[in-house]
Amino acid sequence: MDKKGIIFDMDGTLWDSAEGVAKSWTRIVNREYDKERVITVEDIHGVMGKTMDKIAEELFPELSEEPRLELLEKCCRDENAYLREHGGVLYPKLAETLAELKKDYCLYIVSNCQSGYIEAFLEHYGFGHYFEDIECFGNNGLQKGENIRRLAERNGLTKAVYVGDIQGDYDATMEAGLPFIHAAYGFGTIAQKTPAIRCFAELPTVVKTILE
Repeated sequence: MDKKGIIFDMDGTLWDSAEGVAKSWTRIVNREYDKERVITVEDIHGVMGKTMDKIAEELFPELSEEPRLELLEKCCRDENAYLREHGGVLYPKLAETLAELKKDYCLYIVSNCQSGYIEAFLEHYGFGHYFEDIECFGNNGLQKGENIRRLAERNGLTKAVYVGDIQGDYDATMEAGLPFIHAAYGFGTIAQKTPAIRCFAELPTVVKTILE
């Protein structure tokens, strides 16, 4: 019997946490490094989907590696706590659509985020019961394509699709050998022609054409 799964990206697919992340990072950067620096929502949107080490390189290029990684660790720790308490912005009809999808498919999350970030999302909204398993760059240092492949394998998925919003998500999904659905309401465009949804509530209809 087939075990069918939907694997989700986080940012630009399930929610937009940029405002909270920007506030949290600005607070830590002001305290630990530069009292005048402001991390903006635009800064965060510009690096969404990248691994945490690459984000630190782009936002703090003037720092050498060791102090940059120390600052990153403090920012990530505060960010997780902030999001666990305050949440972010969910895309419309997210909970209702997850509940509908859960009836027919197993649901998962794979992200390039730090450890604890997905858990903060799940804990704040009480969404843990929707998802069977999660994985992220912060847990194992692996690229997204490898994490998608590993999660699909360890959960015994015979059919699966990845849902994400940026080109890097598409490329990682191709590397993992799975079909892809573009969350076109998110942060990016995809160069290749691929199935797409304009809002999260469209997902059950599009998934059915791929996994049924």
